[in-house]
Amino acid sequence: MDLYKLAFNNIRRKKLRSALTMLGIIIGVATILTLLGSTAGLASAVNDQTNEYMYDVIISSASSSGSYSMDSQTASKVENLSDLHGFREVTAFSEEINGSTVTVGGTNDWKQVKIKSGKPGVVINHAVADKLHLGVGDKIKIKNKELTITGISNEEQVDEDVLGVYVNQTLAKQMDENRVTAIYARTDGDPKTVADNVENQVTGVSVKTRSEKVAEVQEWADKAQLFMGIIAGIALLVGIISVVNTMMMSVMERTKELGVLKAIGFTNWELKGSILFESGLLGLLGSIAGVLLGILGILLIAKMLNFTDYITEMIPLWLVGGVIVGSTLLSILAGLYPARRASKLNVVEALRNE
Repeated sequence: MDLYKLAFNNIRRKKLRSALTMLGIIIGVATILTLLGSTAGLASAVNDQTNEYMYDVIISSASSSGSYSMDSQTASKVENLSDLHGFREVTAFSEEINGSTVTVGGTNDWKQVKIKSGKPGVVINHAVADKLHLGVGDKIKIKNKELTITGISNEEQVDEDVLGVYVNQTLAKQMDENRVTAIYARTDGDPKTVADNVENQVTGVSVKTRSEKVAEVQEWADKAQLFMGIIAGIALLVGIISVVNTMMMSVMERTKELGVLKAIGFTNWELKGSILFESGLLGLLGSIAGVLLGILGILLIAKMLNFTDYITEMIPLWLVGGVIVGSTLLSILAGLYPARRASKLNVVEALRNE
């Protein structure tokens, strides 16, 4: 008799109990995959955004100056400082269009703008398109300059109510009288020291460093992932405990059957292997079903949060493989005590068991 086939048959004989046992593992694995995957996707999105815009310092107009933008002389002074290099200017201003306030922003990299239809040039977001009834090919007047709309963006991770128009940074700067809202720059020395020097050397500017902000974001992401892992681990632990309970019940119900097997010559190790195989099989099947459920949950969350670009990061192979292997190994460990108990059965007493 094939003991491993016997394990299969035992699971099939107790379909409802086996299904309920696997349900605990399914919920645990799905919870782990969904929570850790969502956190990993969120961390990737934050890191991408941070790295994309990461410069050592950000120079903007000091609020006390009463203006949100720097004039050309101030911007020139900043960009002539020897401590700074790798500049990126950004100009943004508000414009009244048909009774609505629209934010016009200059961009240096059109990859940052999620264009859903059309092409780069003069891109409006959905809020502008819907409220002002504009589309690709229509005209829009900004700063007395008539522009032809070339595209519509698919706004993600921003407030959809914000009315926005994107143009090339050079054009935005020209339309705003060569003013600059912010200058991103890299430094050769300590960003904090350089930031202090810039504020001392150029009047009317405020300088912030990015490195501290990046560290804060990463620390938050690590803590969130650890917390999610603990919560999900507790859910999986409940499922593993159900495996122990199920295998103990199985051994008690099959006492006479196990006694017969020992009587016809099966060794203790073979009986242990059968029990461990059965518990491991429950873990494997439950974890596979849990992974499928978890992937479905991640896809729903990604859709809800507009994180579809990060689905790959949200379902990493190491996480999928890890939860399957981990759950199977834990299930095998959960079967150790029932297996040990089965191997120590007294043949005579087992055969008398009813």
